Amino acid sequence: MGKQTNKEPDYGNWVSKNLLYVSGALGLIFLGLSFMFPILIIGAILFILSFTYFAYARHKFSPTGGNLQVKIRNLVVDHLNWDGHGEALDIGCGNAPLTIDIAKKYRNAAVIGIDTWGSGWEYSQKYCEKNAALKGVAERVTFQKVSASRLPFNDGRFDAVVSNFVFHEVSDTKDKRDLIKEALRVVRKGGVFSFQDLFLVKAIYGETNDLLEIIKGWEIETVDFVRTNDLDFIPRLLKLPFMVGEIGIIYGRK
Repeated sequence: MGKQTNKEPDYGNWVSKNLLYVSGALGLIFLGLSFMFPILIIGAILFILSFTYFAYARHKFSPTGGNLQVKIRNLVVDHLNWDGHGEALDIGCGNAPLTIDIAKKYRNAAVIGIDTWGSGWEYSQKYCEKNAALKGVAERVTFQKVSASRLPFNDGRFDAVVSNFVFHEVSDTKDKRDLIKEALRVVRKGGVFSFQDLFLVKAIYGETNDLLEIIKGWEIETVDFVRTNDLDFIPRLLKLPFMVGEIGIIYGRK
C-alpha cells in the first residue's frame, strides 16, 4: 500500500480561473469605455454579472465553499453496484478524483484512468500520478493518454466502468451516444457502469427514454437514470442549463 500524506490533492475546479479573468477584465474594459460611449455600460454590466456568477459557482464547487464538485462526483460511485473485485476504468479522469475515489473505496480493485488532458483544462497526467500518490493508491492506479472514442481495450475487459461529466466534451465523436456504446463495449458481461453527463440535453442525446431504450438494445441487462439536478444539495442558481441543470446519471449492469 502506498504511503498517504496529509497534503490534499489538487483536483482543479470545473469553473476555470481563465473564465473569471476574461469576464472580469472585459467588464472593467467596457466600464472604462462607457465613460466615452455610454451604451457600453450594458456590456459592462453583463460581463460583471457573468464574473460574479462564475466566481460564486467556483466557490460553491470548491472544498472551502459548498464542496459541490465532490458531492456531484460522489453520485457516480453511489450508483455503482459493484463488489469491488477486479479492474475498473475511469473514462476522462481529469486530475483523477474519481479514479482515486474508486481505488480508495474498493481496495481489492485495480483502476485505470484515461484522458487526453487538453490544454483547455487545469489537468494533466503528471497531476493524476501525484494525486494518486498523495492519497496512497498509486500502486493500484495507472493512467493512460487515450481518447474516449477509441478505447484500446478488449471487449469485456473491465468489471466496472465510470465516467463523470466527460462525454459531451469529446470532440472527435459527433454522436455522443457512440461514446456510451464504446464505454459499454469494454464492460464484461455482468459488470457494472455509472456515467454522469449532460444526458438531459436533447440536442446531444435526444429524449432520455429513447436513449435508455437504445442502450438496452446493446445487450445491457439493466439500465436506469437519475436526474442530478433534482437533488436538494444543488443551489437553485447552479441548476441553470449551462451549469449543472441538464446533467444526469445513467447506470446499470451489463
